[in-house]
Amino acid sequence: MSDDVRHRHVRLTFPPGPATEPVIYEIVTRFGVVPNIRRAAIHDHSGWMVLDLAGPDADLDAAIEYMTGRGVDVARVEGDVMEG
Repeated sequence: MSDDVRHRHVRLTFPPGPATEPVIYEIVTRFGVVPNIRRAAIHDHSGWMVLDLAGPDADLDAAIEYMTGRGVDVARVEGDVMEG
């Protein structure tokens, strides 16, 4: 990654459909965004995940737009991303 790499801390909430789809794989391969999974829980085909996403702003924006388009709720997280 180059000098224009930014980090965004986000919490993803997955409803039943997207929880079983390879959403994280897709943001890596389609947009080159590097996810660092800090916490996650999936139960009964739904769940949540706290991520540190790294990449250029345009790629982060595109990855977040892709995830929301797939039905994933994406919220910014402030502070310690280790907190659930």
